[in-house]
Amino acid sequence: VQLVESGGGLVQTGGSLRLSCAASGRTESSDIMGWFRQAPGKEREFVAAINWSGTFTEYASSVKGRCTSSTDNAKNTVYLQMNNLKPEDTAVYYCAAKAGDISRFPVRYDYWGQGTQVTVSS
Repeated sequence: VQLVESGGGLVQTGGSLRLSCAASGRTESSDIMGWFRQAPGKEREFVAAINWSGTFTEYASSVKGRCTSSTDNAKNTVYLQMNNLKPEDTAVYYCAAKAGDISRFPVRYDYWGQGTQVTVSS
């Protein structure tokens, strides 16, 4: 499974971005797609997760109400719509894939993309 993120960039506080994660080589081992972020000097943290059918989603409390994850199975792409962005959202955002159930723990994910930088200016 190969994952490629895109859509990051520089945005002002209150702005919006939509991140994309294109997945190739999907199998049952990549049914759960997670979004994580890592700011300089900090640990990688959970942002959101979704299954490919879109029936299950989970969000970190820090982004709940501001972020929405969705899937497009025809395009093998997962999205993370981020609204009302804050400077503390600045980080490299990664998508990841795993089998089984949704998890908030990075170590549970088997496949990772290269990341895309999101910078929110104040």
